[in-house]
Amino acid sequence: MTAGVSHMTVSRVLNGHANIKASTRDKVLAAVDELGYRPNIAARALATQKTLRIGAIVETETEFGPASSLRAIHRAARQRGYSVSSIALDEDDSIDAGQAFEQLVSLGIDALCLVTPRSASVAAVRSISPEMPVLVTKPDREDELLRVCVDQQLGVTMAVDHLAALGHRDALHVSGPMDWLDARARERAFRARTRSWGMRERPIVAGDWSADFGYDFAVGLQRRPDYTAIVAANDQVALGIVHGLHDRGISVPDELSIIGFDDAPFSRHSIPPLTTVRQPFETLGRAVVDVLLAAVERRPIPQRTKIPPELIVRLSTAKARETP
Repeated sequence: MTAGVSHMTVSRVLNGHANIKASTRDKVLAAVDELGYRPNIAARALATQKTLRIGAIVETETEFGPASSLRAIHRAARQRGYSVSSIALDEDDSIDAGQAFEQLVSLGIDALCLVTPRSASVAAVRSISPEMPVLVTKPDREDELLRVCVDQQLGVTMAVDHLAALGHRDALHVSGPMDWLDARARERAFRARTRSWGMRERPIVAGDWSADFGYDFAVGLQRRPDYTAIVAANDQVALGIVHGLHDRGISVPDELSIIGFDDAPFSRHSIPPLTTVRQPFETLGRAVVDVLLAAVERRPIPQRTKIPPELIVRLSTAKARETP
């Protein structure tokens, strides 16, 4: 198989040059994969005086969102002839992001990525003022570091709008840990959007990212909820809530609508299948690598760095029940 383009175009794609049409890049990469071509990494590193390695610091590799983001970055980097060395902070509580960065530098990296970080990790790396491109996948504005993110605020806005269209005017947000930047952005977006719809304002319930937390929250309710919907921190929390409500004899979605976040593969197989916000992790991974390599190679930085999510409507949401 050939890509039907010139050798120069193939070389430009493999070396990550800008101004290559997405359709052309995809065609070349597909041909490369089918032919089993593997560039001589050692020769390329020697010629460019680069290590051809990206460092990645991730808060945890066990949660679906961070793990999916990291895997997508690995795949995108591999397609561009780069490798990724990563450190998960939850594997060793004795180090912070600054120390993890120093370890990665000792391995030899051309750039660094902070994947779905806590606020403390961004502050730790920012304080070092590293002399290499550093990118953070955070939803808020960033003046000092490069940034790529899935638009968390838009995802929550779409979830609240979906509930409002079904007649819900009283919803609860069960959030992730508030030192995580994604969780904080979702919480702010939930407050802003529910307020714009004139919904009842309620204190958020902050927990972790686990199904066990969602289950414990639901079974621990003192009485049947008077709110009619829940926007959960992620799909795991949402499914834990569905399980706990089932054990309490509360029907989803007849009595309470539930929305998750991420669109993890298991969410479409729950009972009922979960309405959720899909995060396009593969697009995120490609964008992270595109921006970092452009910075490493001193090319113009791609501008499309805020990636829209998608609302996936399934059977865990329904019209609001009548409330007293």
